Amino acid sequence: MNTAAIFSDNMVLQRHRNVRIFGQCEAGEDIRADIPELGISVKAAVTGEDWVAVLPPMEACAECTVEISSASDKITFKNVAVGEVWLAGGQSNMEFELQNDKNGTQTLAECSGENVRFYYTPKCEMADEKLLKAETESCWALPSSEDSRCWSAVGYYFARELSRSLGVTVGVIGCNWGGTSASAWINRCYLEQDSRLRPYIDEYDEACAGKTVPEMIAEYDEYVAYHTAWEKRMQRCYQERPDIEWSEVLEICGENRYPGPMGCKNPMRPCGLYETMISRVRPYTIAGVLYYQGESDDHRPDTYYSLLTALIDCWRSEWLDDELPFLLVQLPMFKYTADPDYKHWCKIRQAQLKAYKTIKNTGIAVALDCGEFNNIHPVDKEPVGHRLYLQAMCEVYGLMSRKEALPPVFREFTDCTGGRLVLRFDNCEGFDLRGELTGFEAAGTDGDFVSVCAHIEEDIIVLESAPSPTISVRYKWTNYAGVELYGKNGIPVPPFSSVNSAPSQRTHLSEL
Repeated sequence: MNTAAIFSDNMVLQRHRNVRIFGQCEAGEDIRADIPELGISVKAAVTGEDWVAVLPPMEACAECTVEISSASDKITFKNVAVGEVWLAGGQSNMEFELQNDKNGTQTLAECSGENVRFYYTPKCEMADEKLLKAETESCWALPSSEDSRCWSAVGYYFARELSRSLGVTVGVIGCNWGGTSASAWINRCYLEQDSRLRPYIDEYDEACAGKTVPEMIAEYDEYVAYHTAWEKRMQRCYQERPDIEWSEVLEICGENRYPGPMGCKNPMRPCGLYETMISRVRPYTIAGVLYYQGESDDHRPDTYYSLLTALIDCWRSEWLDDELPFLLVQLPMFKYTADPDYKHWCKIRQAQLKAYKTIKNTGIAVALDCGEFNNIHPVDKEPVGHRLYLQAMCEVYGLMSRKEALPPVFREFTDCTGGRLVLRFDNCEGFDLRGELTGFEAAGTDGDFVSVCAHIEEDIIVLESAPSPTISVRYKWTNYAGVELYGKNGIPVPPFSSVNSAPSQRTHLSEL
C-alpha cells in the first residue's frame, strides 16, 4: 500500500470540501484513512490496484495527523494543516523563484513566520524511474529562508496575503515549467478533437515519424549536452558585455538549438507535462488554479483562446470539478529590443480577457504594468501575486467587490457625429491617469486603424477625429508600450479590441 507522492508530512488539506486521499495497493486490500484529532475515519474504495478515501468537509485546522492503514501496513503523516490549497501552474514567470525576486532576499529572511506551505511537483521529462525517484524525495515544505528559495514567487506572495486575510494555512502546489506551451499540459484528446489545435499534435507526430523511442531519447540527450555547454558560453558573453546584441551572441556561441528535437523526452512536447506532472498530482483536492502562461504560444495567438479553454476543460475534468476556479494572469507589456512589434502578445491578452468574460468561475489579474522592456522575466512578482489575491477574494471567496478587485473593462463604443466616439466600461467608477492618455486607435470601413486623441469624462472615454463611420476601436494594441490608464483601485485598464470582443457571460461563485 502507498499514497500518491503529493501526500506527506506538513501537507495542507482543503477545508470545506470533500478531500480525496489516494494511492495504490494490492487488489482487494482493505484500507482506512483516519484523522484522530478530528474524529474522522473513512474506508477507502478500492478499484483494481487503485484506492481513494473521501474525507468529509473539515473546518480549518492548524495541526493534525492523517493515518492510512491496512491489515499489514500503516502510514502516518504529521503536522498536517487544513486550510486553502491552490495549484500554481504555467511557465517561467510562474516558475520564477522567490530567491530571484526583486525583494526576495528580504522576503526570505522574514518568511519563516508565515502560515504558508509549498509542494514542488517533480520536474522530469518522462514517466520513468527518474520520476519515481524524484517523487520519493518530494514533500510539502514549511517556509524558511533556505527551504523557500526555489518556491514560486508569484505563488508565495499570493499565498502569504491570502493566509493573512483568511487566517488559515495556505498551501501552494507548484506545477510549472519554463518555456512551455499550454499544449504541453493537456491530455492529447483535447488537442485531437479540435481542428484549431490539431497543428500542435500534427507537427509533433511528423517530427517523431520513423523514430524509435531509444532514438528519440538519444537525440534529446545529445541536444541537452550541446545546450548545456552553449548556455555556459552565452552566460559568459553577457557577463563580459551585458549590452551585447543577440546576433553577436549567436556568432560567438554558435547555433541556439532550443528547445531541441521533438520526441518522447522533450518536455516541451504536446501533452508531455500532462503525463509527467499534472497526472501525478491530480485529483488532490484544491480550492483553485493560479495560471500564468501564454508567452510560448505567441506563435499561434489566434487560437490561444481555444487552447486556454481546452486546458481549463481538461484540468476541471482531471480534478473532477467542472466549476474549479481558474485565476489567469494577463500578460504584461513586453518586447525584446531587437524585435519588431509583432502584435501577437496583445492577441494573447485579448484571449485571456475573453476567457475571463466567457468562462464561468474564472478571474483575471491584469498585469499590464508588471512587465519590463527587453526582459521576459520581470523581477517584481509581488504585484502579480497581489492581483491574483484580489481575484481570489472577489471571485472565489466573495469577500471583496469587483470594483475593488478589477479595473474598468471595455464594454462598448458609440459612434456619435463628427468623428466623436464614446467608450463605456464595466466596473467603472472613474479613471486614474498617470501621464498622457495614449494608445487609442479607430478603424473605418477600410479596416485600417489610425491613432486618435482621447480624453476622460468621468466614467467614459471620448475619442475625437475618428474615421466616420467607425467600425472598430482598440487600445494598447501592441506588445510593449507605456501604461498610463488605471482604475481608481490602482489596477491598469486592460488592452482591448472591439473586433471579436466577447460580452460577459460569466457567473460569480457567490451567485451559484
